[in-house]
Amino acid sequence: MISEYLDIKSDIKNALAEKRPIVALESTIICHGMPFPQNMETALKVEEIVRSHGAVPATIAILNGKLKVGLSKDEIEYLGKKGNKIVKASRRDLPYLISKKVDGATTVASTMIVAHMAGIKIFATGGIGGVHRGAERSFDISADLQELAKTNVAVVCAGIKSVLDLGLTLEYLETNGVPVIGYQTKELPAFYSQNSGFEVDYRLDSPKEIATFIKTKWQMNLTGGIVVTNPIPIKYELDHYLMTKTINTAILEAEKNKIKGKESTPFLLAKVKELTAGKSLDANIQLVYNNAKLAAEIAMNM
Repeated sequence: MISEYLDIKSDIKNALAEKRPIVALESTIICHGMPFPQNMETALKVEEIVRSHGAVPATIAILNGKLKVGLSKDEIEYLGKKGNKIVKASRRDLPYLISKKVDGATTVASTMIVAHMAGIKIFATGGIGGVHRGAERSFDISADLQELAKTNVAVVCAGIKSVLDLGLTLEYLETNGVPVIGYQTKELPAFYSQNSGFEVDYRLDSPKEIATFIKTKWQMNLTGGIVVTNPIPIKYELDHYLMTKTINTAILEAEKNKIKGKESTPFLLAKVKELTAGKSLDANIQLVYNNAKLAAEIAMNM
C-alpha cells in the first residue's frame, strides 16, 4: 500500500537495489529557510557535497499527491520559487496533503518518515526541533522528538536549534531512549556555535565508529532514531554569548506578537537573521554543508 504513495527517483531506486550509500535531505530548508535563489543554490550545493563524498542524495518533499524521494533540479527550483507558500509538513499533515494533492516541504519528522518508508537510514539536516522555551506553560514540543523516539533513521545535525530549550530537549530525548552522539566532541553543539554548556551521551571520533553504533542499535532491535551532533566549523561559528542575547530578544518579540505552534521556529530564525544582519543565515548554510559531508561519510561506512 505504501508504494502507491511513494515516488522514488530512478537513481535512488538503483542505489537502494545495489545497497549503495544514500543520504536523505529535507525540503523545509528550501521553502522556509531562505529567499530564492539562495535556497535553490544551497539545496543543490548540499546534494553536490553528498555526491562528492560518495553517497547518493535524496531530497524529500511532497508534490502532486506523492511522497517524492529524490527531486529533479526543476522540482528544487519550483520549491525555491514558491518558498513559504509551500505548506510546512510534519507527521500530522501527511495524510491531508497526499489525499488533497497539496504540495508540502518536509520537516525533520516527516523527512524521517518518508526516508524510513524508502529504506534510507541516514539523514542530514541543519538542526532538530525540540522543547520550546516556556513549554511548561505552552506544551510546545516539536514532533521531531517523537519521531526520533520511534523511527529508525539517524539524523546528522548541528545540535538542537538554539532558539529552543536545549536542556529540556536533552531530557526529553533521554526519556524516550534516543541516544545523542557528539562527533569529536563531548559537548552538545549549540547550532550557531560549538559550545552550549550541555553534554551529549557519547563522543565518537570517526564516521566508522558512528556507523557501527547505528548498526549495533538496530541489529539489537532497539527501535528509534539516533541524533548525531556535528559542531559548526570553528571559522563559521558565531559568538555564543552574543547569540544567546540575540535569541532572547527574538523570543520576547515572538511573545509580544503571540507567535505560537509551527510558526514559532520560522519566526524566531527569521528574527535572529534580522538581528545578526544575515550572519546567522550564513552560519546556518555552512553548518548544513558540514552535516551533509559527515552524513555521506557515515553512510559510506554503513
